[in-house]
Amino acid sequence: MQINPVAFNIFGIDVMWYGILIATGALLAITIANKLGKREGFKDDIIYDYAMSALLLGIIGARAYYVIFNLDYYLQNPSEIIAIRNGGLAIYGGIITGIVVGIFYSKIKGVKFFKLADVIAPGLALAQGIGRWGNFVNQEAHGAPTDVPWGIMIDGVKVHPTFLYESILDVGIFIFLYFFLYNKKKFDGQIFATYGIIYGLGRFVIEGMRTDSLYFMGMRVSQIVSLLIVATSILFIVYSKRKAK
Repeated sequence: MQINPVAFNIFGIDVMWYGILIATGALLAITIANKLGKREGFKDDIIYDYAMSALLLGIIGARAYYVIFNLDYYLQNPSEIIAIRNGGLAIYGGIITGIVVGIFYSKIKGVKFFKLADVIAPGLALAQGIGRWGNFVNQEAHGAPTDVPWGIMIDGVKVHPTFLYESILDVGIFIFLYFFLYNKKKFDGQIFATYGIIYGLGRFVIEGMRTDSLYFMGMRVSQIVSLLIVATSILFIVYSKRKAK
């Protein structure tokens, strides 16, 4: 099944489904973060100001990450570096950028970074789950050929719908963090670190199924980053629990 990537046209400008889905996910993430932020005692401008900065710079970071690990191609086609309308945003690039922005923003505003990170994490997972459907529309981020009943047809070949696997993973993470874990958290950063562990492990497995992975020295970049995130998150939780005791 193939869907036209263009949702509609306004004054001669094509509006892409990819952009609509990213914008929808971002809006929901901000709404959720603002609701959790109020529970943490944050003023409205804390969440909105951070979200605007992180969203803009995050898109740049996500594109830069993708371009860096496809550098040979983009050096030969420099005009396509800014052509993000058809895809080519690496979520890890956006997350890393968002973390860096959050660290600096927290210092400027005088708030705790890990408390801010906990507020952001559930909505971020939901936004990722929604955004992954943009990959389906663009017929990208799919897996290898398969015979499973739920496979999808891409260019006449039945393949693993890895975008769907990750979307289910992300929505599941959101449900767990928002409805179950947040009310029971014991220390700042627990929600964000738990997100890192679950998403990192899930992404590691799903990335192994994909056919469009970015590589560095023969290894899948996203799998390397996933393992680093999982290890760092586990160490943080262990340290925080010992510190609390």
